[in-house]
Amino acid sequence: MLPPAAYHQARSAFGRACTCIDNIMLKNPRMNGFVYLRNTDTIRDECKNPENHAYGRPLAGRLVGLKDNFCTTDMPTTCASKMLHDYRSPYESTPSQLLRDAGAVIVGKVNMDEFAMGTHNLHSSYGKCLNPLFPLEDEVSPGGSSGGSAAVVAADMCDIALGSDTGGSVRLPAAYCGVVGYKPSYGLISRHGVIAYAQSLDTVGILAKNVADVENTFNVLNHYDDKDPTSLAPEFRKRIHAMKASRNVEKLRIGIVQEAIIDLSPQVRDAWINSLEYMRGLGHEVVVVSVPSLRNSLPTYFIVSPAEASSNLARYDGVRYGYRHEDDRDGDNLYAPTKTEGFGSEVQRRILLGTYNLSAGAYGNHYEKAQKVRRCIQKEFDDIFSVPNVLHDSPDNVDSSEAQSVTVDVLIQPTTRTIAPTFKQVSEAKNATDAYINDVLTVPANLAGLPAISVPWGHGIESVGIQVIGQFGDDQLVLDVAKILETGNKL
Repeated sequence: MLPPAAYHQARSAFGRACTCIDNIMLKNPRMNGFVYLRNTDTIRDECKNPENHAYGRPLAGRLVGLKDNFCTTDMPTTCASKMLHDYRSPYESTPSQLLRDAGAVIVGKVNMDEFAMGTHNLHSSYGKCLNPLFPLEDEVSPGGSSGGSAAVVAADMCDIALGSDTGGSVRLPAAYCGVVGYKPSYGLISRHGVIAYAQSLDTVGILAKNVADVENTFNVLNHYDDKDPTSLAPEFRKRIHAMKASRNVEKLRIGIVQEAIIDLSPQVRDAWINSLEYMRGLGHEVVVVSVPSLRNSLPTYFIVSPAEASSNLARYDGVRYGYRHEDDRDGDNLYAPTKTEGFGSEVQRRILLGTYNLSAGAYGNHYEKAQKVRRCIQKEFDDIFSVPNVLHDSPDNVDSSEAQSVTVDVLIQPTTRTIAPTFKQVSEAKNATDAYINDVLTVPANLAGLPAISVPWGHGIESVGIQVIGQFGDDQLVLDVAKILETGNKL
């Protein structure tokens, strides 16, 4: 005999499923958020099954959208690319399996920039996704590359969505669409079954309308996975647990990175100042800190990530799986027609850039120097945080000769320089590199592997993404500060 609460929760989940499915049927044909939808009757049946709610599953009946680079056995996984058109994985990704085990109901796959390369969800074989925060006829960007993930949450098509964050691909769309977007510390969530863009930067991210749903989902996914060689080992997870127990949010020192005070739109700058004033009004201290190497974070990112992408995407040759051009059967250029037709323009651009940076003539001047700058960024972040990086054996092994006299608990800064642009404004960019500047405030956290979350400040089309960044492993404090900001935004 199942407890009565299970039946009540099942009825509630069924009602929520019906609402979300109605929204999908009404909005998705124009918005283009979901690119693959599971059978709607199956979704309703899974939600209303009381057994799914009877055993304390933390995500029972919650509706989840998956970015189209998470492998699943029951749906295509295409990375929004012609190269993987109709590809079905023989295995399930660890994150999607953990969600299913926790009682979540997968709704379908959502739109994205092809192979996660883009900042506006414009580079997709399925066509662009629109931002539901604005009138759809205005054709406003939802951000990228996880633009579909942010859009379907903002449009009430599901409760939670997973994305991947390589240089801000979860946080930037969250800011544009007025939702919460969280990138955990690198290695906390398994990437097994998530198709790689740049594996030293890729992080599974979570999007939802509130921090509580993000945190609950993170707790489900935050486990060691021996299938993922980059999964953080249990030894370091124990250190994180010990650090978490000693933290509190009663009196925080909040940092403003001097190098992050850049050309911001008035709306973004005002929202940022208001959020800091709110935190100061609660008794928290706000100080300015310096991360000098941050000035070079964007060029460093766009050297390292395309280099890794050019290596990762070399496997797509049309021989073992994926698209194959009919002219590839003969001739000297065996793979050229397949890759020219199978990959979109942005993917080709980054592959070529990465291949060049790994070439003999450029490796030393570009790639090696970028890796050195990346190490400088990591060290400078370690120097400004009040707790040590758990990856170090002990604080005694850290060179503190250049450490700053003032340390902080978290950093608070805008997620983006401006609010969401229209696709017309995006198309008017003078050159391809203009789009890359959008990542300037988000890539540092990826280069250093730090936890970062974007929470909305303001409401509707007036909302601005405010980003909280913490020390590696200090994810709980980042989430706790995000809750404080979330509360302030409700006042």
